[in-house]
Amino acid sequence: MSELINSVEKRKQLLKHMILQLHEGKEPEVVRQQLFELLGTVPYGEVIEVEQELISEGLPQEEVLKLCDVHSQALRGVVSEDESLHLPAGHPVDTFKQENRALQLEIAEIENILKQLKTHSLEQLLPKLKLHFNNLSDVDVHYRRVENLVFPYLEKLGITGPPAVMWGKHDEIRDLLKAVHEALSVGADTLQEDLKPLIDFVIKPTTAAIEEMIYKEEKILFPMCVERLSEADWSEIYHSSPEIGFCLYEPQAEWRQGVTVQQERFVEAGDVQLPSGRFTAEELMSVLNTLPIDITFVDKDDKVKYFSQGAHRIFDRNRSILGRSVQMCHPPASVHVVEQILDDFKSGKESHAPFWIQMNGKFIHIEYFAVRNENGDYLGTLEVSQDLTALRGLEGEQRLLSYAQERES
Repeated sequence: MSELINSVEKRKQLLKHMILQLHEGKEPEVVRQQLFELLGTVPYGEVIEVEQELISEGLPQEEVLKLCDVHSQALRGVVSEDESLHLPAGHPVDTFKQENRALQLEIAEIENILKQLKTHSLEQLLPKLKLHFNNLSDVDVHYRRVENLVFPYLEKLGITGPPAVMWGKHDEIRDLLKAVHEALSVGADTLQEDLKPLIDFVIKPTTAAIEEMIYKEEKILFPMCVERLSEADWSEIYHSSPEIGFCLYEPQAEWRQGVTVQQERFVEAGDVQLPSGRFTAEELMSVLNTLPIDITFVDKDDKVKYFSQGAHRIFDRNRSILGRSVQMCHPPASVHVVEQILDDFKSGKESHAPFWIQMNGKFIHIEYFAVRNENGDYLGTLEVSQDLTALRGLEGEQRLLSYAQERES
């Protein structure tokens, strides 16, 4: 019967109907069988388009996020294979895939350890289990590259819903990994008492969630990106990737295709004249990058327009975010806070919003400032972030010249 449904629009409407059935509680296995019988296989691009349409039509993003894994189960074996992912070594997608293989090896090691628990003591195996989960936590770097380097290009194409849903799943996996680390931090004797619940409700859901995300990336996300992103886009992603880092894999080959970022970089265009003085473009760039703070400027239309590039950034920033809606630069769970700040700044209700957080043992201070011209017109928002860990510990005075003895490596 599948040959009868050869219209793209008809296939999409049927797929949309099936997804809505999942939301009404129908079993994924039943839906998968219906999809396969009626459609045979579904092109990966249509899956993304249908999810985008459902969100645009009012299906809450939170609901799509909640049932994201159910969708994936129903689509297994239905989404068509794509040959475009066979890319040269060093291409960003090839690097993502190599990282996925490394993640799967870690998961396989964890599964092997769980089997050994039948014949070996937990005390013997706990150090190995901790080691492999520490390795698995490197997936955060993989997700940050997807969020900050790949998603912006999809958003420019009008594909905003699915990336937001995937970012939400990334955050769920981060929370699961955090729960595993907290659970494994206690002694073997304590763990032994609740070992089965730990395995069934913490460890296995964590590895399963990472495997599920690998499937979504390689069957849907990456094929669509390869089809729609340009060589120049991939070049930007390639050259920005080392700024964030890699996950359990270091690219062995240099990807030489496409336009290089070096060919597009800023060329000095004369002095920048200000009321209180002037800079050459090189001086201004160097001054901004020397300040012991991270600066990001969002214009009045909520688009990221500039970020400083200091030696030790606190949060990931790269050229792909330029022109991106600032709302898309934050996890779905915090977008409402961003919206409130922007609304309050634009209305004139507020002009300053401070936050401070503990991150990786550091005290990070984050401030948002409304930027206005002499007439009070709103021009945009400035984000200023600073690591205040060392400054918080200062006491007394220092009046004599004394260079810092401890320097970051």
